[in-house]
Amino acid sequence: MTRYALTLEFHGTPFQGLQRQKHGPSVQRSVERAINSVTGEEVTLHAAGRTDSGVHALAMRCHVDIAKDFAPFRLMEAINAKVRPDPIAVIACEAKPDDWHARFSCVRRSYQYRIRNRRAPLTIDLDRAWHIRPDLDHKAMHRAAQTLVGHHDFTTFRSAHCQSESAIKTLDRLDVHRAGEWVIVDTSARSFLHHQVRSMVGCLALVGMGRWSESQIAHALAAADRHELGLNAPPHGLYFVEATYPEEQGPEEQHANQERN
Repeated sequence: MTRYALTLEFHGTPFQGLQRQKHGPSVQRSVERAINSVTGEEVTLHAAGRTDSGVHALAMRCHVDIAKDFAPFRLMEAINAKVRPDPIAVIACEAKPDDWHARFSCVRRSYQYRIRNRRAPLTIDLDRAWHIRPDLDHKAMHRAAQTLVGHHDFTTFRSAHCQSESAIKTLDRLDVHRAGEWVIVDTSARSFLHHQVRSMVGCLALVGMGRWSESQIAHALAAADRHELGLNAPPHGLYFVEATYPEEQGPEEQHANQERN
């Protein structure tokens, strides 16, 4: 039995999410079927994170255990051939030790949220970005975002259906910058609550539009009350960017992770 780490890129629009659903298509089901077609084995795909319906991924790290031996490149090519025409691609594949786990070994998850800030309607990016017409003050958004960085109770920014035992999380990064018509929000943490990123972005957008003051972000955070949430950003602007593992970090980052644990 060999454990293979797969890095997936996918367009989330056709799926009900990454994880297998009782009803509707999922990324997990599509990839598992492709692997079954290649290997003849029933496998379970384990992912670094979960994504909701409509959320995309640039590099979602996953793993599967397969009894047959494959050269990683050959396995990647075979899965890609079988997963078509679903908008999923295996962009990397490597063998891993048995104790490596895509979810539990992960020490940092990074997301990006993309806002297209222009008057004209979207065409190419219709399901790949949040369209906001009023001019956004990205500098105000960035300043307000820094209130959320650090160790906090993020109850206000979690879904009512969130299954996490605690709403206390440590947000390592939340940056907002502009590139032409694009307002980009980058964030990273060891883990996130359900809908946390979209909830934070939605409230920051209110700041950018001038509908909230910067101080209202701090008020919403301190309230620890979902009813204080101003706006939840739509899923189609959200991208899972990468998952980071201890072996990919330098000594200082590894030490910081040990201190946090």
